[in-house]
Amino acid sequence: MTTSFTTRAWSCTVRLVVDDARALKPASADLLWLLGCVDKTASRFRADSALSRANRNAGRPTPVPQLLVDLVEAALQAAVQTDGAVDPTVGPALTALGYDRDFAALPADGPAIAAAPLRRSYRDVRLDRGAGLLTVPLGSTLDLGATAKAYVADHAAQALHARYGTAVMVELGGDIAVAGHRPDGWCIEVAEREGGTGQLLLLRHGGLVTSTTTVRHWQRGGQPLHHIVDPRTGAPADGPWRTVSVSAPRALAANVASTAAIVLGDAALPWLTDRGIAARLVARDAAVTTTAGWPPARLRELAS
Repeated sequence: MTTSFTTRAWSCTVRLVVDDARALKPASADLLWLLGCVDKTASRFRADSALSRANRNAGRPTPVPQLLVDLVEAALQAAVQTDGAVDPTVGPALTALGYDRDFAALPADGPAIAAAPLRRSYRDVRLDRGAGLLTVPLGSTLDLGATAKAYVADHAAQALHARYGTAVMVELGGDIAVAGHRPDGWCIEVAEREGGTGQLLLLRHGGLVTSTTTVRHWQRGGQPLHHIVDPRTGAPADGPWRTVSVSAPRALAANVASTAAIVLGDAALPWLTDRGIAARLVARDAAVTTTAGWPPARLRELAS
């Protein structure tokens, strides 16, 4: 019998659903342990995290644990795949915009700010996987927020399915990954925000991710800001799309594409189409546009 566990972490909703109720308690404990490990390793807001130590040592090779190597490698691959539209060196820009602490503790308003282009890019990051060494470019800091949640959702879903032999769905703040065979699939509502209305779909495998500028937003000097930064300007992306949902074989791939689409703005539709990515884009005026294949073959919209 399907049963679920819901909590909060990383200033977002965490949800675990398993097809075998007997697995829920140990699987949820495992998930919480994993989230704690990632937070201690890769949080930009913890002074004692491995990522913060590497950021403080910018310009010098810093020994880092394997988990951080994997997370940084995923972020750098995302940057290559999007030609820098999704770039982990946006840390200084996010800090300048006022996003300098966990979002739950972020003041709603503050002094006016001025965005500036990034001094460095992902091309300046040095990661030696074999030696476990990370060199953050001097004058920069890394932020893994654009990829870490989806990476962890993928890993958790696969690991929990393998360990407990049951179909699993993991959601971390809109980043959804499923693993294991479930004949009826998973009923998912694609919406801009938690509890909002949207499109009901059946997800059978892979990942489904929604990136939006409508949830994590704040003001500085009365100016509305959000957390998806355009690396070209150092400012929040200001294109025509406020929300993008993407389906892909993995949540990480879906999240990379959805974030890139918001940053790319007017170029997002041809970019998604050229790559055969199924997506649902919501414009600032709430008009919805989809690319070919949405819903994709493994998703079917439910009858009302």
